[in-house]
Amino acid sequence: MALYFFRISQGRYSGASDQPFEFDSREAAWTEMTAVCSNLLSGISRGLRPNSEWRMEMLDERRKPVFCIRLTADTLD
Repeated sequence: MALYFFRISQGRYSGASDQPFEFDSREAAWTEMTAVCSNLLSGISRGLRPNSEWRMEMLDERRKPVFCIRLTADTLD
């Protein structure tokens, strides 16, 4: 089993979980990350400003990024 941490970034704010989460595999970690994102995205998208980004990363036990899901809002003028 491997340990993983979540990190969420929005604008200048960035914070990682202090408590690790344990998963049987990278695939299990990815599945959990997508489930968490799906629960958060409706609330996040309502508060997203033009030309901004929200990002969730899954970090390994060395706190190096393994996965990243990003939501961007771009103004296309």
